[in-house]
Amino acid sequence: MSTKNKKSNEDVDVGQLFKVIGNIFNKFFLFVEGIFKHLFFAFVWLVFFIRRRAIIFLITALAGLGIGFLFDKTSPPTYKSSISVKQNYETGENLYGSIIYYNGLLQDGDYKVLGEVLGIEEESTKQIVGFSIEPVITDNDRVILFDRYITDLDSLAISKIEYEDFVQNIEDYKHKFQQISIKSKTRVNFNSVFSNIVKNIATNDFFLNEQAKDISELQQSKAALQKALIKSDSLQRTYKRVLENRLDSNAAADIGISFDGNNDSDKTYEFDLYKSDIELRKEIVKIERELKDKQNIIDLISSKQDSGFVDNTKDLLGVSFSIKTYYMFALILLTFGLLLAMEFLNYLERYRPKS
Repeated sequence: MSTKNKKSNEDVDVGQLFKVIGNIFNKFFLFVEGIFKHLFFAFVWLVFFIRRRAIIFLITALAGLGIGFLFDKTSPPTYKSSISVKQNYETGENLYGSIIYYNGLLQDGDYKVLGEVLGIEEESTKQIVGFSIEPVITDNDRVILFDRYITDLDSLAISKIEYEDFVQNIEDYKHKFQQISIKSKTRVNFNSVFSNIVKNIATNDFFLNEQAKDISELQQSKAALQKALIKSDSLQRTYKRVLENRLDSNAAADIGISFDGNNDSDKTYEFDLYKSDIELRKEIVKIERELKDKQNIIDLISSKQDSGFVDNTKDLLGVSFSIKTYYMFALILLTFGLLLAMEFLNYLERYRPKS
């Protein structure tokens, strides 16, 4: 009898467990359904909100275009000069920090200090509108960076990293190629300014010490490889002499090398020596290339924009617009924000508790 009761209790417990699990899933699906319903209702409300005020947005857009057209015709042109640089060391954070510092001096109106830092006259700095910097990179470059990054990781870490997350999280200053731009009120040659921006980074004591250590290490590696190459060449010459005098056993004994193999093994050994010689020469060429790269902390790539070009674009939410469309979208966004705030205040007024 007790056995039957025990079995019945176990069945009840299992049934209750499944019931609890079922309730959890039902609540979860109801929660997800509620989220989608609210999103749908919000979308529908937004559509009707814009539709009811379409005339207002149309008038705002036309007014923005008119203001932009007026500014485009009456405002003095802005000239932009750009130059690309290649970072041979991890100077990006310092480079971006310098650009922020220069823009800060402009905002504070400290033209004298800015002129001293950039090596130009104070009057010339007053013509500068602003500095900017951005990475020069393609989608293919991002894929190569991602492949290099995951190469140094173990299999467990690789499985947790997605390409999209890597691209979003990598800092702009970490990319090797960067483009520095200067906007000014007049058409001026800023090549000397670009050179001084790079020079201010390249004369940093930390990077100079890193450069000295890298060059010393590479030179030592090159010297060691050259010694190994000399020994390899000497061994090949000795081996060639042995092959030429192989029929004369006494000559081979004088040299101090004896052979016990057949012709195939001799050819294999000769090929191995030749292949080793090629590998040594490849390593030397590679080190020589690295030495040339390390000669400059930052390589300044010459630009053909000696006097700049007209650039009246403005940035809004990270997107560049012409001066006409900039004011149009800016006024539309401002109007949308004001109308949305008024709608929210009306909603609060309707549901305000009556005293």
